[in-house]
Amino acid sequence: MSSEIFNPNPTIFAPTKSKKAGNVYAKPHSLWLDDGEHTEDEEYDQSDEPEGIDQEEIFELIRSISDPEHRSMTLEQLAVVSAPQITFDPKHPDRITVEFTPTVPHCGMSTFIGLSIRVRLLRSLPQRFKVDIRVKPGSHQSEHALNKQLNDKERVAAALENPALLEVLEQCLSTAGHEAHQH
Repeated sequence: MSSEIFNPNPTIFAPTKSKKAGNVYAKPHSLWLDDGEHTEDEEYDQSDEPEGIDQEEIFELIRSISDPEHRSMTLEQLAVVSAPQITFDPKHPDRITVEFTPTVPHCGMSTFIGLSIRVRLLRSLPQRFKVDIRVKPGSHQSEHALNKQLNDKERVAAALENPALLEVLEQCLSTAGHEAHQH
């Protein structure tokens, strides 16, 4: 990873208050939101309908991912991700698009940011969901190349086989699911 600083003085935003009560997040390295640990007084839904998920739930999963360049700050604090940037295909509710906004148009960490969002959602959502990760239109000088790279299964798989890159991703994801600290 390059030691070049792409945005030495980012604007920091106050995180919004979580709208979800309780911890519905996947444990680190878990593939599912529900790891099978239930308390006795929980009621189970016996229907065969897959449970829906909404914009806020997706946002809750990604808001506290650490920025790869400014590790003490979250993607939400840097306004890289927000709930309105998460959309569902009305015809296919299992198709989600997550748009993110790099802090500067030449951000060299955009690939790491997109990969960290993808890995977090891969580990947290059931397999029926198809997730597209996109850079906000006009927010990055290599927008088209980044979008292609972040949504190419083979490129993502190859990136996740790189131990150095995986180490950075795991560091970014280590804060996922935790409340952001307000500075």
